[in-house]
Amino acid sequence: MAGDPRRYLSRRKFIARLAHAATAAAMTMHAASGAPGAVSPGINVVGRRLARERLEGALARIADPNGEGARACLTVYTDAARAAADAADARQRAGISLGPLDGAIITIKDLFDVAGEPTRAGSKILADAVRATDDATVVRRLRAAGAVIVAKTNMAELAFWTLGFNRHYGTPGNPANRLRDPGGSSSGAAVAVADGMCEIAIGSDTGGSTRIPAAFCGVVGFKPSKFRVPTAGALPLSYTLDSIGPLAKTVAECAASDAVIAGEAPWLLEPVSLQSLRLGIPQGLVLTDLDATVSMRFSEATTLLSQAGVKFSDEVFSSLDVAGRLIGGIVPSESYSVHRERLAAQPDEFDPYVRRPMETGRDVSAADYIATIRERAALVRAVDGRLLDLDALVLPTVPIVAPTIAELSGSFEAFLAKSLPAGRNTAIANICDLCAISIPCRRGGGLPVGLMLVARNGEDRKLFRIAAAVERVINA
Repeated sequence: MAGDPRRYLSRRKFIARLAHAATAAAMTMHAASGAPGAVSPGINVVGRRLARERLEGALARIADPNGEGARACLTVYTDAARAAADAADARQRAGISLGPLDGAIITIKDLFDVAGEPTRAGSKILADAVRATDDATVVRRLRAAGAVIVAKTNMAELAFWTLGFNRHYGTPGNPANRLRDPGGSSSGAAVAVADGMCEIAIGSDTGGSTRIPAAFCGVVGFKPSKFRVPTAGALPLSYTLDSIGPLAKTVAECAASDAVIAGEAPWLLEPVSLQSLRLGIPQGLVLTDLDATVSMRFSEATTLLSQAGVKFSDEVFSSLDVAGRLIGGIVPSESYSVHRERLAAQPDEFDPYVRRPMETGRDVSAADYIATIRERAALVRAVDGRLLDLDALVLPTVPIVAPTIAELSGSFEAFLAKSLPAGRNTAIANICDLCAISIPCRRGGGLPVGLMLVARNGEDRKLFRIAAAVERVINA
């Protein structure tokens, strides 16, 4: 380390110099371009207030002893975030933009690699794991876009369940009712957005893990077409089904952050005309056993959209009813392949709610697993063909409202009674290889409810345009 300047600088000064260097590099790129705003201008989705000012507000909410910061945010990057915010503000003063997320306050789920840290994934067993040597791909892209990463957020252990229950680090209370679960597995992400600890959160979605907490907490959650966003550097749950998507308070913020993590150019989000929209309502299992609040809000939302000109049709998709069975044949097998050595060596370090179903993957034969994968492939083709004549499907994101945290800790059977229904509708998008978004329905004093729109694989931008139009109507 001889001659290393870090020996003669405090950590704070060193970080400040890094921020200055980053800003200087951006200014050099800008000058070389010869045009104002030439560094990926895009759309500023976070307004004109200084990033440092907005960051300090987020840090104050995280640190509030009366809030959920300690349970929602497991690692807080105070110094590095301040340096990144200062760099963003310097670029703004110089008239330079790195794109729509330049200066945006972002959190990332605890399963993303950050160089120099173990990737804990909400688990006790990985808290002392080998430190990551590099950032996850989506984290690198966020940093390059000027995002201010303020924290890593809590999650259901190893992303296994659809609820946010976590014995190791605590379960963050739902912003609508602190006694209730926030949904999972991206639990801390949804709480952080709803409580103002960040502006955008990046989560993962294997069977609904961005959309379920979004619905429970009253924010927007997006699951992209799987192929668009690389999962490199994200601890896998299911190699087949994992996808990475954002949560935010608006569709526009989700669209802007989705483009960044997908490595795409910024684009202008223009809502579609509702008068030309054709939405199908799947009949069958997805509409059964709805909580009274969910049923009422879904009916209100579709009525409002119909009055605005949307054309609805009832669609019979009996094949969709197998989604739960298929996801149950894929996730335990693939997650067991990821964690089998740890399960054998340290079984008691796992939450029994996670260990018990994960270990069932050990007993699935190769023949059965392959049969499940082939059945899924046939379903993907069949559903894609059915969607050719529709712009999207619309259905309740989750058939129930957020359960209480207390009722989840009573027994595994009580936990399953809430967790399985929570992922029933959302799993369709993962199993059928589609893109999907959950939008909060207008609330009338009850708990939050999500309206889910589902579109064909690869039609993500079309879905965002539809969602932006729907958002205006159901939350007017």
